[in-house]
Amino acid sequence: MLKPEECVLVIVDVQGKLAQIMDNSDKLHQQLQTLIQGAQLFEIPILWLEQLPDKLGATSTELQTLLAKTSSPIAKQHFSGWHCDAFAKALTKTNRKHVIVAGIETHVCVYQTCCDLIEQQYSVHLVADCVSSRSAENKQLGIQMMTARGALLTNVESLLFELQHQAQGEQFRALLKLIK
Repeated sequence: MLKPEECVLVIVDVQGKLAQIMDNSDKLHQQLQTLIQGAQLFEIPILWLEQLPDKLGATSTELQTLLAKTSSPIAKQHFSGWHCDAFAKALTKTNRKHVIVAGIETHVCVYQTCCDLIEQQYSVHLVADCVSSRSAENKQLGIQMMTARGALLTNVESLLFELQHQAQGEQFRALLKLIK
């Protein structure tokens, strides 16, 4: 079972116009907001990546508002976040080996980031309802490729309840409000 103190959340490239044309974009953004707020509830560090922000734009406004409370975006040029020194250093500095991953596009940047994290001996927890691609087929293929490489599949509710462990207390009540 996951413990909040062992986890870090990585949000990959949910930026500009590209984020708006993802398959089921509205649902994706809704789920990402829940995931981010849940991570904040459990005091899980959040790292967020932006692929060529000068060309693709900044992180979606509704997510940026939540994310800016705890960190700043890390710009990257490679598809994989791991090849960005600032990201690799920030992730290493968290000293956490369970990486919760969400973002776009599933079959490109999310896939390559997850593969590199697995290669670096991180335990990758892919939040399936918080990833997307321009087509549903590419999303599904990306998920299949990552699980074949060793990523563990989860969804927002399963993840947050796993982190909660018990159905009592103030944190549990806050979690219920968050997912309803």
